[in-house]
Amino acid sequence: MPDYEPPAGHGAEPIPPRRRGPLVAVLGIVVFLTLGVGAGGLWFRAGGDETPAASDPTPNVTVSVSSAGPATSAGPGLAAPDPSANPRFVEVGQCVRNNGPAGGKPELLITECGPQTYEVLLRVDGPTTGKKDAAAKCASVGGYTNWFFFDSDLDTLDFVLCLKQR
Repeated sequence: MPDYEPPAGHGAEPIPPRRRGPLVAVLGIVVFLTLGVGAGGLWFRAGGDETPAASDPTPNVTVSVSSAGPATSAGPGLAAPDPSANPRFVEVGQCVRNNGPAGGKPELLITECGPQTYEVLLRVDGPTTGKKDAAAKCASVGGYTNWFFFDSDLDTLDFVLCLKQR
């Protein structure tokens, strides 16, 4: 039996090489997105652009409770605050004090209860929309004198504190 030979013209032309442009583009996008997510994660862990806020509903109170907490890094010559004093972790029954300048941006720290401190009567975790929302959440809390809210870009970190000045 004779060997089989394909008809003339088939397989005579070489197969053109594959173009790698789309593969390179997809890999470039994946690398770019991976770096972007990594940078975003580092930014978030470093504190991001959180907007602390609070208010004092009584006009005769001289200390304004309007900041969510201490800075996470210390400036030159300053010691960083103790993380266990961060008001993000305050619980009902504990007290906070304003460590910020009078009339300036307040800085709350968890402290022992005593004069010139604020006792936490109620803590409401979850999204907050600002001053009106915080005042509404504390309106039904008997004996509260001040409210405080922390509003960040990540709603799961938001909270409202209903406080009683001691």
